[in-house]
Amino acid sequence: MKLSVSKKQGKVINEAIEHWHASDIIDDATRASLSGSVETRRFEWKKLAIYSFWISIVCVIISFSALVADELLMELIERFFTSSDVVLCLSFAAIASMLYLWAFMRQKRHPQKVFSNEFIVMIGILSTATAIAYLGKALDSGDGHFSVLFLIATIVYGCIGLLFPSKLVWVFAILSLGAWFGTETGYISGWGAYYLGMNYPLRFVVFGLALTALSFVFSRFKPLRPFQKSTYTLGLLYLFIALWILSIFGNYGDWDEWEQIKQISLFGWGLIFGLFAIAAIAYGLKFDDYTSRSFGITFLFINLYTKFFEYFWDATHKTIFFLILGFTFWLIGRNAEKIWNLEFLNKKEIKED
Repeated sequence: MKLSVSKKQGKVINEAIEHWHASDIIDDATRASLSGSVETRRFEWKKLAIYSFWISIVCVIISFSALVADELLMELIERFFTSSDVVLCLSFAAIASMLYLWAFMRQKRHPQKVFSNEFIVMIGILSTATAIAYLGKALDSGDGHFSVLFLIATIVYGCIGLLFPSKLVWVFAILSLGAWFGTETGYISGWGAYYLGMNYPLRFVVFGLALTALSFVFSRFKPLRPFQKSTYTLGLLYLFIALWILSIFGNYGDWDEWEQIKQISLFGWGLIFGLFAIAAIAYGLKFDDYTSRSFGITFLFINLYTKFFEYFWDATHKTIFFLILGFTFWLIGRNAEKIWNLEFLNKKEIKED
């Protein structure tokens, strides 16, 4: 039975076989046997399925958002169902429950239909969000404490994600948790700029660190183990985006106050951002963690280019500015090309010969 691979994978495998043959690691017969055991797929149906379902999900979200934004349509829908927010909440909750149950049954009967099952789950997520929104309208007391709705969403999505189990639902649970954290700290502080002396970016640095640390705990518990990677990735995403914003604005909560400061005064925040990125790269290299390494490299470059724009945009002639910028990207591309073509390995082999 032949191994079916994509064109990209087939190219890498064939290059490896040719390299082993040229290095006399394998003989002609083994080379022919290995090459004959690999079959390159002519068309990537899996990728088409993934992209189609994602486009479908995006279209459903856009359609749903347009519906919610259209007051006339929403008024007609509410009149068609009932004028009671409680009944609408229960109706959408029932729809969401049926969708989750349907997806669960399909997952048991057709586990190979991953993407269509996830699409049904996505519709269930939207129905759940609608049910929670109407619950908020039904319970609204006018105090502006709507962050509790995000907490309810976190609990609901978290429970469904664990019971299903579904990484997609779990991702929405984490996103809802982030929304709750931001709105809850805002509500407690009276919607001021600071909470415990921290503005929003600094708060989310703490949140990202806590979420990343929590993901390591997940690996110790079997029911939570499938969600470790997604929690870890979202934790790093929260952390590094917050650090990036913090490196630009610092721990300032007033726009006018921020405009009066010099960029050099924010150098410390940029340094902290850079140290976090370097730490992520070091951790990724030491433990072969691709996620940590990728985040570290990506945001280290973002940090460097952000500071380059901050410090040299006004002080440098635009011709020189973009020449330097273009040269740095050329250097990155050149070194990436070297790694891709394994030039360092080839040079080493030539020297040894």
